[in-house]
Amino acid sequence: MLNNNKLLLLASAGALAFAATSVAQASTLEETRDRGAVQCGVSDGLPGFSAPDDAGEWQGLDVDVCRAVAAAVFGDSEAVRYVSLNAVERFTALQSGEVDVLSRNTTWTTTRDTTLGLNFTGVTFYDGIGFMIHRDMGITSAKELDGAAICVQSGTTTELNVADYFRANDMEFDPIVFDTSEQTVGGYDAGRCDVLTSDTSQLAALRIQLAEPDASMILPEIISKEPLGPVVRQGDDQWLNIVKWSLFAMLNAEEMGITQDNVDEMLESEDPDIARLLGQDGNYGEGMGLSADWAYNIIKQVGNYGESFDRNVGMGSPLEIERGINALWTEGGIQYAPPIR
Repeated sequence: MLNNNKLLLLASAGALAFAATSVAQASTLEETRDRGAVQCGVSDGLPGFSAPDDAGEWQGLDVDVCRAVAAAVFGDSEAVRYVSLNAVERFTALQSGEVDVLSRNTTWTTTRDTTLGLNFTGVTFYDGIGFMIHRDMGITSAKELDGAAICVQSGTTTELNVADYFRANDMEFDPIVFDTSEQTVGGYDAGRCDVLTSDTSQLAALRIQLAEPDASMILPEIISKEPLGPVVRQGDDQWLNIVKWSLFAMLNAEEMGITQDNVDEMLESEDPDIARLLGQDGNYGEGMGLSADWAYNIIKQVGNYGESFDRNVGMGSPLEIERGINALWTEGGIQYAPPIR
């Protein structure tokens, strides 16, 4: 049994730990508000996900997550400072506090979720690794790539997954490694390798940057699971909840049929789920330190998940990626958000 002194020490330690946790939970939101903008880590330029347009404005599916968080926190989706990061430096930037959230086509894995001091907040795009080749190679399957020179970006899950795939199929390959996606696609376009490998969504984005996009094709094999989503630091549950529920609000809005165009009309809806989401029945932002209209601001200024998907990577974009498994669960996909209640 423990004596009274030991019990007192344990209780004091527990109280200190709770106090430290409470401080940590509030720190990111407070620092972000003091700064006046969300510091968001994005890619070094991946069309459809995060890349500056001709006017220098950042656009993309990952960028819309940053904008959604800013809309929730400030009521202003433009209150974001974008920090361009390559695959090698992205986690250090988040761990060090250089960015508040990393929204940069990043795969959720055990190691990243448990040993790097990070928390994934959801999945913005369910993906998988594939291969892009020059059509004149005359092959139709990844099983025909034995001995190929393959361009791959360093610091990604792709390196390990490709090595596993070739070993499992008793094949060999020559990896040509680059630091950035721009360098990787440049090496492929210049003929330094036979094959370019990455997430299939990234291959679709990189393909349109080639000098002759139609001269390349993406092979049908998907060799891995790559759930891509935003990431925050561990130890700040309040900020984790804000980023997580900003994405969930976009998904729930699509399921409920709420869009940028009709969200004001939906404020008068008698549907209790819609009323709760839009802050007309209760304040479900209060537990996150947000106003009751946090989700309304996201939908009004950024749109629902389907709107973001379509304009950035879907059929309304140059990438023309089908929704596939990224469709809502009600439409045959696996995208699903917990309810707001």
